[in-house]
Amino acid sequence: MKRFRTILAFAPRYRGLIVLGFVCLVASRTLALAVPKILGRSLDEITRGPALDPDFVAAAAILLVAVSAVLGAAHFGMRWFLITTSRRMERDLRNHLFGHLLTLDPAFYQRRATGDLMSRASFDVEQVRLAIGPGVMYIANTIFVVPLALALMLAASVPLSLVAILPLSGIAVVGRILAPRMQILSRKVQESAGRLSTRAQESFAGARVVKVFAREENEIREFDGESKTYLEASMRLAWVNALLRPSLMALEGVGSLVLLFAGGRLIVGGEFTVGQLLTFYAYQRLLVWPMIAIGWVLGLFQRGAAAMIRIDEILAARPLVPEPADPVEPGPVRGDIEIRGLTFAYDGTPVLRDVSLAVPAGTSLAVVGPTGSGKSTLAGLLLRQHPVPEGTVFLDGIDLTRWPTKALRSSIGAVPQETVLFSDTIRANIAFGRPEAPLEAVVEAARKAGLDGEVAAFPAGFETLLGERGVNLSGGQKQRTALARALLLSPPVLILDDAFSSVDTETEERILASLAGELRGRTTILVSHRVSTVRRADRIAVLDQGRIVETGTHDELLRLGGRYAALERRQRLAREVEALA
Repeated sequence: MKRFRTILAFAPRYRGLIVLGFVCLVASRTLALAVPKILGRSLDEITRGPALDPDFVAAAAILLVAVSAVLGAAHFGMRWFLITTSRRMERDLRNHLFGHLLTLDPAFYQRRATGDLMSRASFDVEQVRLAIGPGVMYIANTIFVVPLALALMLAASVPLSLVAILPLSGIAVVGRILAPRMQILSRKVQESAGRLSTRAQESFAGARVVKVFAREENEIREFDGESKTYLEASMRLAWVNALLRPSLMALEGVGSLVLLFAGGRLIVGGEFTVGQLLTFYAYQRLLVWPMIAIGWVLGLFQRGAAAMIRIDEILAARPLVPEPADPVEPGPVRGDIEIRGLTFAYDGTPVLRDVSLAVPAGTSLAVVGPTGSGKSTLAGLLLRQHPVPEGTVFLDGIDLTRWPTKALRSSIGAVPQETVLFSDTIRANIAFGRPEAPLEAVVEAARKAGLDGEVAAFPAGFETLLGERGVNLSGGQKQRTALARALLLSPPVLILDDAFSSVDTETEERILASLAGELRGRTTILVSHRVSTVRRADRIAVLDQGRIVETGTHDELLRLGGRYAALERRQRLAREVEALA
C-alpha cells in the first residue's frame, strides 16, 4: 500500500466509517461461515429418517432465516461504509490534485497537454479509487475468511483439506505470473487514453481553424490513429484479463471435482456424513471467491498503482514561483513600481538585460518594441508569473520576492496577451474577479471597455452564454471582455499586455478616450506594439533584444528620431495606405 500513500493520507478523517465497515465485514464473514454448519447439521438430521425431530427442523429453519437476514444487513453495511469512504477519498484526491494544479505556473501548462491532465484527474483517480475501495475490501475479506475456513476444514479432515486446497493454490501462481504484465499494460492504456483525450480536446477547441483549412479528414485520421493505439493497448490488457479469469475458474472447477470425488469415497466408507461433506464443500466454496478475487484485486492494484504513479508525477511538480519564506504584510497599495538592473533568462537564454525603470504611483508607463523583445516577459515578472531575481523589482518599496502571491495579484488588474474566457455568461466572465458585483457595476465596466453597446444587441444581453473560450465572440469583443473584467476590480495597478491588438484603431481610440478618467491616478503599464496605444502614456520605454534603448514621452521620442520615431512613421504610413485602399 506504500504506492497509495497519497490517497491514504485522507483516510484518518473517515476513521469512523472505516471502523464500521470492517465491523460489518467481520460480522458478515463470521455469519457466512456459520451458515454451512447450520445447513450441514440440518441435512444430517433430515437424513435420519423416522428419528427426525420436527422441532429441530423448525428451529434450524428459523435460525437459518435469521442468520441470513443479519448476514445480508452486515454485507450491505460493509459495502456501504467502505465504498462510501473510497468515494469520498476519491473526491478528496481529485480536489487535492485540482488545487495543486492551480498552484503551478503557466510554464507547467506549456509543457503539458490539457487532455492528458484531464485524463489523470478523471480516469486515473477513478482507477486509484477502485484499488483502495473494492480492492481493499476484498483483500480484507480474504485475509479474514481464508484462515478461518481453512481451520474449520482442517478440523474436519486434514487429508480432505489438502485435496481440496491443492488445486486452489495454483491461483496464486497464475496471479504472480500475470500481475506484472497487467501493470505494464495498464499504464500503456492510461497513457494512450490521455493522448486520445488531448487529441479530442485540441480538435474541438480548434474547430474553427480545422474548418477554415478544410482539415476535417486529417483530424479524423489522426483521431482514428490514436483510437487504434488505445484499442490495441486495451485489447492486450483484455487478453491478459481474459487469460486470468478462465485460468482461475478452471482451477476452481478442478478443486470442486476433486473434493466431491474424495468426499464421496469418505461417505461410502462411513467416515463422513452427507451433511459434513456439504459443510466442507461450502467452506471450500467460501475459499474460491477470495482466491479468484486475489487475481481480480491484483489487477485493480496494478491499474491503481500505474494511475497513482501518473498522479504523483503531477503532485511532485512544484511551482517555479514559491511563496516567500519571509513574507511582508503590505499595507494599502499605492502602486509605486521600481525596476533595478533586471536580467532574466528562459532556460539559459537571456530575454531581459539590465532593465531599470521607475513608475511613480498614479502614473503610466508604456513599453513598446518588436516581437520577442521581452515586453510580455516584463509584464509577467511584475505579476510574478516567473521567478523574479531578488533585489530587482519593487512595489511600494517592497521587494516583489517578499510579497505574498495572493496580496500581490489581488492588487494588480491584468489583461493578458492571450484572452481567456470561460463557458459562462458574459456577466459572469466580467465579474470573474468580483462574483458578488451587482449588474450595474458590470455594465459600467463594460461601458468603459467599449463593450456595452454590442452586448446590448445580443438577445440575452449580459446573460448571453459563451461557448468554450468565448468562441461566439470576435477577437476584439474577447479582449474588451477581459479589459472589463480587470476594470471591475478597480485595482491600484493595471497591466494591459497588448490589450487592444484585436480591435481597429478607431475602436481603440474610443476605448482609450473612455479610459482616460479611469486610468488617472492609477499606476498603469501599457504593453503594445502600436504607437497609437502608448502615445498618451506619461513615459514610454522602447525595448529591443531585452534592453531599454529609449525612454521619454511621445513628443520627446519623436524629436529624438530613433527607433520609436521610425516605428511611428511606419505605422502612420500603414494607416494612410489603408485609408487610401
